[in-house]
Amino acid sequence: MAIVKAFNGIRPRLDLGEKIAALPYDVYNTKEAMEIVKKNPYSFLRIDRAETTFDNPLEIDIHSTEVYKAAHDTLWEMINNGEFIEDANPCYYIYELIMNGRSQTGIVGCSSVDDYLNNIVKKHENTLKVKEQDRINHINICNAQTGPIFLAYSNNESINKIVNKIKEKVPVYDFISEDEITHRVWIVNDINDVLEIYEGFKNVACTYIADGHHRAASAVNVALKKRKENKLHTGKEEYNFFLSVLFPHNQLKIMDYNRVVKDLNGLTEEQFLDKMKEKFEIELCGKNQYKPLLKGNLGMYLGNNWYKLKIRENYIPNDPVESLDVAILQNEVLSPILAIDDPKTNKRIDFVGGIRGLSELERRVSEDMTVAFAMYPTDIKELFQVADAGLLMPPKSTWFEPKLRSGLFIHKI
Repeated sequence: MAIVKAFNGIRPRLDLGEKIAALPYDVYNTKEAMEIVKKNPYSFLRIDRAETTFDNPLEIDIHSTEVYKAAHDTLWEMINNGEFIEDANPCYYIYELIMNGRSQTGIVGCSSVDDYLNNIVKKHENTLKVKEQDRINHINICNAQTGPIFLAYSNNESINKIVNKIKEKVPVYDFISEDEITHRVWIVNDINDVLEIYEGFKNVACTYIADGHHRAASAVNVALKKRKENKLHTGKEEYNFFLSVLFPHNQLKIMDYNRVVKDLNGLTEEQFLDKMKEKFEIELCGKNQYKPLLKGNLGMYLGNNWYKLKIRENYIPNDPVESLDVAILQNEVLSPILAIDDPKTNKRIDFVGGIRGLSELERRVSEDMTVAFAMYPTDIKELFQVADAGLLMPPKSTWFEPKLRSGLFIHKI
């Protein structure tokens, strides 16, 4: 069973929710974050990207202790000034996001570090130590978890029932962000409702990290450190839980995560297409963009032309990871033909989120790349199957939209 507990959330003052809420820290580089903070001094990027509070953000080491200390000072100054408020009693929060008319509603609570360690919270990606250490420092020095981990769970009607009941009330935050996403938040502070949600998650066998592997791993590392340091450790301390938003799987949408490659590894276009024909049925689409509509199909943009690629059946493995379209592309094209063995480190490949559309692939090929591959999105059930098998997906297999906002919910540890 999954342990998801209520907590005394720190959240924006009611009139500041829209101003404080910000996209995750890793969506931006320093220059982009600077521009946003300049336009909106309340933006949570002042805390998530605290280098923006310095006179020379582009020159400072973003991983320096002084940057994390600035994040701590800004956060607690805003709390002390009343720009953030802390709920007096443990609460859950209902968080709805609406994008292009599609709604997804999650429960904000704190997941158990022990569930993570015991694989009740399941993973599908490896983490990079440098990114992990960044968030470890941020959490440890701020004494708070500021970015929620995006979790999914198998749809549960008893949880849906209580969520729908709460949503009949007027939300405490209700705004449309600059990217036209509607955000609504309800507070769950009635003791009976709190207990019902807690008990509801006891009937959920496991949860899955959809997005936020580095933030989750970092929160767990901080907890393990604090356990060692605290001689009176009981397991009930707040550091034993990490900030999460949990969504039923049937409300989630994974978008395509596309690939662009700098060159053809010394091949001419004709030679490259000949090699591709061994493994794919190829149909020329010309100037008509091709977006895959079925698993096993890919779009390819090469030499100002679009192609429809269909994987030949004898190249589809019977394996939850190797049968993913992103894995087939890697194993049958990127590695053997284009010599990209490790897409995480190879500088000849880049990744483009599906939210940017196929025209972005055309733009990249016209400017700095040679070939682009448009992928069919990984399905949430495929993610579950991989995680259930204890396996890992290839890098950049999933792109979730809409993105959760940071700054709406803070968990003090």
